[in-house]
Amino acid sequence: MTELGFSLPKRDPLHKAELLEEERIRKAILDARARAREEDFDVPCRVMRGFTGFKEADGEKGHAQASTSVSAVQPQSWPWIAITELPTNKHPALFTKDGSYFFSIVGASVKIYSTNTGLVVSTLCARRDTGTYSDAITSAILNPHNAYQLITGALDGHIRVWDILDGVLLHTIDVGYPIRHIAAHEQWKDFLFVAVTRSGKKNGKAKESDDNGVVLRVSLKPSSAILELPIQAPSESMLVGKTRTTRGLAISAGGSWLVAIGGHKAYVASTANLKAGFIKYVSPEALTCLACHPTEEYFATGDEKGNIRLWYCLHENAATPKAGLEKRAPTTTLHWHAHSVSALEFTPNGAYLLSGGEEAVLVIWQIHSGKREFVPRVGGPIHSVTVSRTQSGEEEYLLCLADASFVFISAAMLKISRSYSGIKLDPAISHSRPSTSVPTPLAVHSLSSTLILPSSHPSSLQTYSPSSSKLFSELEVSPSNPVSRRDEKMLEPSRVERAIVSPSGEWLATIDSREGDESFRGEVFLKVWQWERLSGLWTLNTRIDRPHGSAKVTSIAFSPHESFGRPLLVTSGKDGNVKCWRTRSVVDKKAGTSEVFWVARSSLSFKREIPWSVSWSPDSSLLAAAFGAYVAIYDPPSNALIRAFTTSELRGPVRSVHFLGLEGRFLAVAGRTDVVLWDLVTQRVQWHHPIAHPITAVVSHPRDEHLAIFCSKTLSSTVSIFSPSSSSPHKTYTLPFTLRNIIWYPQSPSKAKETSSFHLVGITDSWDVIFCGDDIVAERSVTRGLFTSSQEPQRRTLFQDIFGDSALSMVHIDSVIQKKAAIAPKAGDIITNILDGPAYLIPPLETLYETLMSQFLTPCPLDDVTAHESGETREEEDVIMDVDAPRDSSFAGGARTERVVDAQEMDALIGLFRHHCVKAPAPATRTQPSPSNGHAPDVHGNVHKPTNGHSHTPKLKVNNAAPHPNIDIPIPTGRSSPDDTSRTVPSSSPATAGKKRKMATAS
Repeated sequence: MTELGFSLPKRDPLHKAELLEEERIRKAILDARARAREEDFDVPCRVMRGFTGFKEADGEKGHAQASTSVSAVQPQSWPWIAITELPTNKHPALFTKDGSYFFSIVGASVKIYSTNTGLVVSTLCARRDTGTYSDAITSAILNPHNAYQLITGALDGHIRVWDILDGVLLHTIDVGYPIRHIAAHEQWKDFLFVAVTRSGKKNGKAKESDDNGVVLRVSLKPSSAILELPIQAPSESMLVGKTRTTRGLAISAGGSWLVAIGGHKAYVASTANLKAGFIKYVSPEALTCLACHPTEEYFATGDEKGNIRLWYCLHENAATPKAGLEKRAPTTTLHWHAHSVSALEFTPNGAYLLSGGEEAVLVIWQIHSGKREFVPRVGGPIHSVTVSRTQSGEEEYLLCLADASFVFISAAMLKISRSYSGIKLDPAISHSRPSTSVPTPLAVHSLSSTLILPSSHPSSLQTYSPSSSKLFSELEVSPSNPVSRRDEKMLEPSRVERAIVSPSGEWLATIDSREGDESFRGEVFLKVWQWERLSGLWTLNTRIDRPHGSAKVTSIAFSPHESFGRPLLVTSGKDGNVKCWRTRSVVDKKAGTSEVFWVARSSLSFKREIPWSVSWSPDSSLLAAAFGAYVAIYDPPSNALIRAFTTSELRGPVRSVHFLGLEGRFLAVAGRTDVVLWDLVTQRVQWHHPIAHPITAVVSHPRDEHLAIFCSKTLSSTVSIFSPSSSSPHKTYTLPFTLRNIIWYPQSPSKAKETSSFHLVGITDSWDVIFCGDDIVAERSVTRGLFTSSQEPQRRTLFQDIFGDSALSMVHIDSVIQKKAAIAPKAGDIITNILDGPAYLIPPLETLYETLMSQFLTPCPLDDVTAHESGETREEEDVIMDVDAPRDSSFAGGARTERVVDAQEMDALIGLFRHHCVKAPAPATRTQPSPSNGHAPDVHGNVHKPTNGHSHTPKLKVNNAAPHPNIDIPIPTGRSSPDDTSRTVPSSSPATAGKKRKMATAS
């Protein structure tokens, strides 16, 4: 190459130590080559290194660049879906006029939730072809002149008007600046007040500043010049005044005053004279939230120090001809919060003020007396508060929490009535995010089909069901106080670093630790939790303090099978030891019970090296541990060292070890940037594969000898699938994110037969839970109408609460559940296997209709068709049929929804009982000879003796003949008196007492 004019690649000068190391390596290579046998030279080369370069046309020296070709497989995009939603906006939720639905801003869309079920019934999002919509929605209001229209403002400067019934975007108006807040009032028809931010210019360059806020009055009517365009300009736009970046914008109850807050100032303008601009009122602290009184002319603000101020400055005496003048107004201060106040809301009657913040406590202030009441431990920091009134007239408070949860609080009881939660994952909600080097817990519980995920608080875990898209419970691994004093430094909480579930699903092992400092000694705990099948919760069984002293735990693993009839747990730590734990049973002879707990079984070490990873063989006969540059294989029953391998091929210490397949013949050893595969039978290296990017995770297939290696780039990951036969990946995929942790996710029985496919669940660096694999197909969400795409559960009556639902009522089919993804159906699949997967992976119903109907509906026989055409009929025979009464579905969030019975409903019920039970005449009945002591059995076969000469004898069919339709059948009661009359029901009515029974023919 140099003879052709190409220069050698440039190389930085080496230090003396580096030169000595290269000389030592060169001598070692020459010595190994001299001692090598002939068959060692026949090993094929799996890495090709080539030089590519170019020569300048003017004769300058060319440049050469070395590159390594490790695979000829072109990477493809790996299918994936995310099951986490974007965090909700801090804007308060909005309720429809009847309180049945509420709106919440989520990223660049508005989700409409059902108040009764908490399910998303509709989503409003703009189409891509109507303009760029990559920015988030910041504010939303209901049109004061049309309750079925929603108006939104976004950071892209667009005001959008929506029809919530049909989910249609009516028109879009471009303001030209990022929108922060919008406000409207019924006195200002077709006008909005919009708070925007403008970028200032300094030295000819655009610069964002906190002082570039502007409030505009914008017309909702578009300009006639661009009326036909999809994005229109307002026909009128008026500058009200300049502000700092607004934190709130509102109009007073009478519509006479416009109020905005930003920084340390409150801005007030008279709507009757907007040209006069704002009057500025100074606050001692930076303002954070705003709320106007619903009936009187004053407003409330919250600040960063936890103070709430009531401003009495909305009157004509406060007007001044000098625009921009700073004044002080008479105020009333309310103080309880230790941190910043993030939410304020007045009740509709104006008597109470609701406030919330980081303390996770809702405070109810009585304005005239200053007294307060509390609703503590609502579940997380409060972002917003909204007051609503249900269909029954009951008042409720809706809290939007920082972890995207919705909590309803009864105003009468001041208790949480129900809550709707999703995945609460991002620890930045309550504390700072840990670095990528800190382990992230992730596990799958097979018995409950749930995921065990980190919670928003670092010392807790949460269990989430992907099939039902519901959060089951939250496990507080290490109790801690989520709120600190305002002036004190936030205490570093305990962090759950690792979590693993035993293959049987009975045990959960967690590792939580807290860093020490000058005044506190660090803590490390190993906790083993037991699954309670009856309650469906994890309970703490054993806590082991400092399992490896003060050193960190580097790895943890359960044995795949129970050795010696009991499970084993192995942990490794930076103290240089690998410890094995087992269960022990203690029998209490007096009580006749036994207690099971975990104790230490044995401890292993190897050459004073630190163990970084442990792995069990599929049959639990071998235990592999990575010690620095060595991999030690142990016999678990005897703790004997069977073999120790050196990994000189790796460029650094061993990071993880993994057995492959059901037999466990191959052992994958991964370093930071390369992987070595050992054949344990021949005890030789099968292949070695270097990788250009750092390895973030290695996942082995549990049933097949395949290996997935994840490598991280700047904003993406590369997945390479390997097999023992070749060092080159036979499949390469890409993912548009980096990962913190990823594990195998068990598939349905029908998909488990495809041994070569992968199905994984992981957590990204942005704290999203994703599923990725070979059979995942993402489904795009579309905008849907509110009432056209959903059917709400009908309101239950008092009669249904007492006697249950009617057996003749139509079964309601809820079609509002949105599926996020679907498995692509394949030809030849059995219909029963399609429904084995989780609900979020089931294909749309329209793709399964024909196959489903052909499996469950069989063609009518030819004889029946002929008989039907000839007019012949077949007599139906009555058979005994027990149908369970439908369960009461009036429960949400684990608690029954209380309802108020109005006077009209009570009068109707009293009239019903008076008509049928009091004034109804006794029907004439016919009697039959009794086959048992002169007493006829009832429909259940029970014999009732007559009382005072009156007998209750139901009419039975004779010789399979149906009774006359006009004859009523009396139903026997448990008690009777001479004044009682038999209560009768039509013969076609269902039976009694929890079971619906069809009468059988007497034989």
